[in-house]
Amino acid sequence: MDAVANTKITVIPSGAALAADVVGVDLSLPISAELFAQIRQAWNDHLVLRFRGQKLDDPAFLKFARLFGELDKAPVHAGKDVVNPFPEITVMSNIKVDGKSIGNLGNYEAVWHTDMSYNDLCPIGSALYALEVPPVGGNTGFANMYRAYDTLPAELKREIMGKTCRHDSSRNSAGELRKGAKEITDPREAPGAIHPIIRTHPETHKNALFLGRRQSAYIIGMPLDQSEDLLNRLWAHATQKEFEWPQVWKVGDLILWDNRSAMHRRDAFDANSRRLMHRTQIKGGKPYFDAAVA
Repeated sequence: MDAVANTKITVIPSGAALAADVVGVDLSLPISAELFAQIRQAWNDHLVLRFRGQKLDDPAFLKFARLFGELDKAPVHAGKDVVNPFPEITVMSNIKVDGKSIGNLGNYEAVWHTDMSYNDLCPIGSALYALEVPPVGGNTGFANMYRAYDTLPAELKREIMGKTCRHDSSRNSAGELRKGAKEITDPREAPGAIHPIIRTHPETHKNALFLGRRQSAYIIGMPLDQSEDLLNRLWAHATQKEFEWPQVWKVGDLILWDNRSAMHRRDAFDANSRRLMHRTQIKGGKPYFDAAVA
C-alpha cells in the first residue's frame, strides 16, 4: 500500500453476528480525522474489525491504537515476568527462550471472557496484532453481547433487570491463579469488581449482556444456588454459536474489538508450534446501566 491508499476504506461485514474486514488502509501510514471517523463508525457498527496484511513495528501499532484513546499499561499475568520496552504492550506467546516464557497465556485454551472486567474501570477495547501464528489452532472467537441481550427470553430479561454481578479477579482467562491471589472455593468470597449484568454502551446507547467470565462469578444478594442457576442460564444463552464469529489468524492481521459489547475466547494449539502476538488495550471507565435505554 502507499499513502494514497489511506484516502478511502471499504468495510466488508463478515456475514456473521459481528465483525467486518476493513480494506484499503495501511495502518503504518497517517490516518486523517475523516478516515478515522469512518473506522470508528465501523467499529461501533460491527464490534470487531479486522485489518489484514499489516506490517507494523511497535511504535506504529501503538500510534494506531492511541487514536481510540489513552492506553492502559500492560497487566500483570499469572506468575510471568515479562520485560518489554513498550509498557502499553502485552506479549501474548507460548514461545520460550532459555526455558523462560517471553509472553503470556501459553498455548492453552482461553475461555469466554471480557478483558479486565474484574476491575472497577474496564478497557473500552483491545487491539491484537499477529506476528507469528501456528499452522493449526489458536483461533479467537468473538460473541455479540448486544444480540445476546436482545434475544433473551422476556422472563429472563426481567429476572436480571437491576441485578449486579461480582467478577472474580483471582484467575485469568486460561484458569491460572494470578500472582498473589488465593484459591477461591465460595464465589461469594471472591475478590473483584461489581458491575451491572446489563451494560449500556456510552457511544451506541445500546444495551449488552455483561457477564465477564463464568468462574467464581456471583450475583449480589442472591442465595448461592440461585446465583449459580441464573448465571448458568445466562451463559448457556450468551455462548450460542449464532452470536459468534471465529477469527482464523494470519500473520499481519490486526484485530480491534469492542470490550463493552463483545466477549472473546481462544482455542488451544500445539505447544510445539509458535504463536506471537502483541496486544494493547484502550482505557475505559466504569460500566453502567441506563434504565432509560430500551
